[in-house]
Amino acid sequence: SVLAGIGAFAAVGVYVLVSSIELGLWTSLGPGPGLFPFAMGAVLAAMSVVWLLQELRRPSETTEGVDRGLVIAVVTSLVVLAAVMDLLGFQLSMFLFLMYHLKLRGGRRWPSSLITSLAGSVGAFYAFNYGLNVALPVSAFPLLNTIGL
Repeated sequence: SVLAGIGAFAAVGVYVLVSSIELGLWTSLGPGPGLFPFAMGAVLAAMSVVWLLQELRRPSETTEGVDRGLVIAVVTSLVVLAAVMDLLGFQLSMFLFLMYHLKLRGGRRWPSSLITSLAGSVGAFYAFNYGLNVALPVSAFPLLNTIGL
């Protein structure tokens, strides 16, 4: 089952690498829309290779310690995040995703959950949109869009 996980991560990494090339890695103005996904795909593929080498060198003994509820919660929340991103926009959907994992699942305190969620949603949005000129999705709802979400 560990090798299946490694294979899945490697497959996703290779898929992201190939897909990002079609977006364009560089433009006349600088980094293209595919550069960041290309880098992330390369990191994921490289991490898969390192994980495979570690597994071949010292195989995992058991998977009894895996919290299946946690795995299901993370995968489900990622699917929901992907489903609502175009509807709610990056900022709101990422804020809710982070708050769910930090406050509800992780039991973090309110101040640290709010600060981290705001930095990971609003901060990342402005860093990508204005710092890197990479457009992230905005809300499809006119009211949310009017207030900058």
